Amino acid sequence: MLRLEGVDIQQGDFRLCADLTLAGGARVAVMGPSGSGKSTLLGAVAGFVEVAAGRVTLEGADLGAIAPGDRPLSILFQDNNLFPHLSAEANVALGLRPSLRLTQGERAQVAEALARVGLEGYGARLPAQLSGGQQSRVALARALLRRRPLLLLDEPFAALGPALKAEMLTLVGDILDETGATLMMVTHDPADALAIADRALVVAEGSVSGPHALPGLLDDPPAALAAYLGAGWRAG
Repeated sequence: MLRLEGVDIQQGDFRLCADLTLAGGARVAVMGPSGSGKSTLLGAVAGFVEVAAGRVTLEGADLGAIAPGDRPLSILFQDNNLFPHLSAEANVALGLRPSLRLTQGERAQVAEALARVGLEGYGARLPAQLSGGQQSRVALARALLRRRPLLLLDEPFAALGPALKAEMLTLVGDILDETGATLMMVTHDPADALAIADRALVVAEGSVSGPHALPGLLDDPPAALAAYLGAGWRAG
């Protein structure tokens, strides 16, 4: 269970307040207008954004004193957060050991994770030698290997075409099925949200509401979300 208890985030003139609970294994879309603080919310959970008040807990443990790299979660950004000078294999291996000094068994785990995301035989390639979709798969392989109880996605597939994005979301769903992890996914696309989530948080006007049942929320969104989505979001 993930809880944000009286969380208050302040950055200059910007302020975001959150008080919410997500059940273990929940799949939650994070939606709202541009600039409302969706990425900031994920950053606070991950430890990259300072919390002025309140606390973030996971399974009852306070995450506030835990450094971002040590928190029991994985986060994927739009740029996939791959090191350009490291091979795909090494980028995945960072999920096990930052030193990259792997045992034979750990190397086998890395190879298995790459194969799981369809990249068997690609381990020696640098990120620049991979397509955007393949880079996303490397990042997912690392998350799969880490097997953390919380997965945060900050629009990592936004730059992909519709077919490839749908394939990546299916792969994320498979990983969640295997690990039982809780998902928080920032997205601007209701179709992406519906593809993988059944609940949603709405970030708007300085606060976070929810989790809401996703289909019902999209059928009758609050004013700020409705204005952002527009009347024709269901088209196509």
